[in-house]
Amino acid sequence: MLNSILQTAIEIAQNAGAILKVHNGDRQITFKSEIDLVTDYDKRSEAYIVNALRQAFPDHALHGEEGTRINKGADYEWMIDPLDGTTNFAHSLPIFSVSLGLAHFGEPLLGVVYDPSREEIFSAIKGEGAHLNGKPIRVSTTSNLNHSLLVTGFPYDARINPDNNVKEFVQFTMRSQAVRRLGSAALDLCYVASGRFDGFWEKRINLWDVAAGTIIAREAGGVVTEANGESPIPHHCIVASNGLIHNEMMTVLRDGDNAPLP
Repeated sequence: MLNSILQTAIEIAQNAGAILKVHNGDRQITFKSEIDLVTDYDKRSEAYIVNALRQAFPDHALHGEEGTRINKGADYEWMIDPLDGTTNFAHSLPIFSVSLGLAHFGEPLLGVVYDPSREEIFSAIKGEGAHLNGKPIRVSTTSNLNHSLLVTGFPYDARINPDNNVKEFVQFTMRSQAVRRLGSAALDLCYVASGRFDGFWEKRINLWDVAAGTIIAREAGGVVTEANGESPIPHHCIVASNGLIHNEMMTVLRDGDNAPLP
């Protein structure tokens, strides 16, 4: 059954990605807040996904970034990010994705993240491993933070909220090989899963951003937790890694400037 559900989710994600690929520069941009923007394509993508999921799984709950909330309290719940990386998309930077995660009583069950620019489909089912375009993927084997390539993101209200990840960015920069910021948390997690990054952290993230990527990273052999411990789908401060550098990352987040330097 789960394989059938996954194939349906992959098809829906690909079709939503096709909507995003045909924008031809005609995006209409509005702002949720001073810098938190949304395009008409976020809304078009979510409308398509919601309609398709409702037809395929009418008893499932749906929770989408652009306001969808259907069948709240159902055993199965889809967490939908119709366009993860909206700021990139609005600036014609081809780093964005469609993310669909299914949870059962709050526990991640399967996930699909589709990158339409590269036509890469990351997917996973609990207990069955993670895949990229149908081929198995695994996390990296980098064994220490000093040699690790990390990725992170910043909350939209970073200008006005002191809990903005700036200090942590500096601390990790001083303790790793390098830190990148791509702008799509779903892809960040998938890149950890496929060994492109060794670790990822981000503060104050949303469930729909990471629901799919969390199970993909875990099924690829990675570790995904909250900064202060275990969580089914971390979102207060998510920490994802190949497992080998996880404790070092947690130490940096806990101890800050007092964490060991290379």
